Amino acid sequence: MAEEQKIMEPAEEVVKKTTEEVSATSAAPASKKRKTKRSVTAGQLHVLATFNNTIVTFTDQKGAVLSWSSSGACGFRGSKKGTAYAAQVATDKAGQIAKQTYGLSKVDIFLKGTGLGRDAAVRSLQNLNIFADSLNDVTGSPHGGVRPRKARRV
Repeated sequence: MAEEQKIMEPAEEVVKKTTEEVSATSAAPASKKRKTKRSVTAGQLHVLATFNNTIVTFTDQKGAVLSWSSSGACGFRGSKKGTAYAAQVATDKAGQIAKQTYGLSKVDIFLKGTGLGRDAAVRSLQNLNIFADSLNDVTGSPHGGVRPRKARRV
């Protein structure tokens, strides 16, 4: 008996696709829409000045917020949050973001509250070259007064 040698045929080589072939054959991802920068030249500045804090908000004409800041967000703590300097720093921070991102150049100012930051917030707009069109005080005023005490019974 003759020994038969089994001749095995070489197996087909597994061909690995290169990354170029994979990316070419895979489905193309959906194209992303570029976010257009909104240009807002005229807007509003809302300043809420209390004795404990000052909150500054830049909005467009409809009231949609563009940027905001507060004395507490700028790192002031405790009684320092209610100071005029803290209000100035908060206005500078929010104003720079609104000016650089949206090109804000004119604002209508709405002041609310009785704190020390009212005047400082308005003055700091001059450093940012933002023109103030109007200045409105929207501080709430009591009407009708408080409820009187109940009658004393003896």
